[in-house]
Amino acid sequence: MQPITDIDIIQDSEDLDTPKQVSAEVDGTRNVYLETYGCQMNVSDSEIVASVLRKDGFGLTRNPDDADIVLINTCAIRENAEQKVRRRLSTFRSKKEKGRPDLTLGVLGCMAERLRHKLLDEEKLVDLVVGPDAYRDLPNLLHQANDSGQAAVNVQLSREETYADISPVRYDSNGVSAFVSIMRGCDNMCSFCVVPFTRGRERSRPMESILGECQQLVDAGFKEVTVLGQNVNSYRYDKNGKAISFAELLYQISLLSPDLRIRYSTSHPKDCSDELLHVHRERENVCNFIHLPVQHGNTEVLERMRRTYSRDEYLSLIDRARSIVPGISFSTDIIAGFCGETEEQHRDTLSLMELVRYDHAFMFMYSERPDTYAARKYEDDIPLDVKKRRLTEIIELQTGIAKEKNEEEIGRIHTVLVEGTSKRSDEQLCGRTDTNKMAIFDRLDFKKGDYAEVRVTDCTSATLLAEPMIVETAH
Repeated sequence: MQPITDIDIIQDSEDLDTPKQVSAEVDGTRNVYLETYGCQMNVSDSEIVASVLRKDGFGLTRNPDDADIVLINTCAIRENAEQKVRRRLSTFRSKKEKGRPDLTLGVLGCMAERLRHKLLDEEKLVDLVVGPDAYRDLPNLLHQANDSGQAAVNVQLSREETYADISPVRYDSNGVSAFVSIMRGCDNMCSFCVVPFTRGRERSRPMESILGECQQLVDAGFKEVTVLGQNVNSYRYDKNGKAISFAELLYQISLLSPDLRIRYSTSHPKDCSDELLHVHRERENVCNFIHLPVQHGNTEVLERMRRTYSRDEYLSLIDRARSIVPGISFSTDIIAGFCGETEEQHRDTLSLMELVRYDHAFMFMYSERPDTYAARKYEDDIPLDVKKRRLTEIIELQTGIAKEKNEEEIGRIHTVLVEGTSKRSDEQLCGRTDTNKMAIFDRLDFKKGDYAEVRVTDCTSATLLAEPMIVETAH
């Protein structure tokens, strides 16, 4: 293997602002270009949208110049994401006005629900606005906009919609890993978060439909599923008078195939149970990795954030998880510069990071979101330069911790699921360990979807460099 030196670190958070495109191309009566911003939940939603459109005879294209309809599926979590989407919408609107008058431009998802009046009436950027619970109505709205020339809107939130009966079109897929949505909405009402207002109340999908979709993925050759929800730990489904918990659901998915790896996101600390941790311990194909957002390291700030746990309670959960599941790894979300944050409170975040030693982290500056509790009750009083400096300190600390954690892996053997060719060389492959670390190793006779045993020989702060232990598939 060729030696790899450290390059400029691209933070995990930047991937949220990178657009994803549909992997399937299908001819239809009118072709749709679908572009997605934001988290895995948004990608999962776009898979539902693609399925609804294809069933109604619409085509799918990866080239916006070939599209009759451009749909942008959006995220409203951070201001930066909104601004990027606005610029993208303005670009397409300019094309429409300069020679593509028949082009239909629509915005979907969280940002659509929150900014429908500005996007339609004030800025006149779009012809179509569809909220996250109205995707079934999308073909009708597109026909309405096309036939009448008037804007079409449906942003009504639902207490029942889970899209449980829709088979998603796998989106931006490598053919190995897939997302499976198990619930929608959120009831937590964290003071900084707009999700409850844009995605509505929490509701869980029937277990049978989740297991059915996962089995279809196994039959199609997929080797890994990531089950999704705003807070998967609060999944609850009543079956014959018995409440099915998330731990039980995860256990049932793990029984479908020993070759199917299972991950999940996102996990709220207040609902992370010992029952769930024991599923990690008992079921080999449930990956020993949890995304467990802490958001901050100071109890007073956590109270203002309405996170419902203290610093000590969070650290106790980390200790308990490591006791029950030796070798488990963690990633997290961290917000710098929340309302009223003092230097001492900021240092509490740094000290918590040093105690937990996360393998990965999504790190952001606080940006006020309209209609949230924080926007109504608190002053966004931390100067921008202070926010930037504090975020830089968080990033620098996490980069160092990640490098040290990866250095500890040198000499260890991991089973890696091959996801495809490395970006650096066609002669090398890449894949993730059970603990969600990306490894790069020589191709040999391995192919995408194989399990490979590799020994770690070197690392950067973001990647493990390894050598294959065997030539044939491990499973």
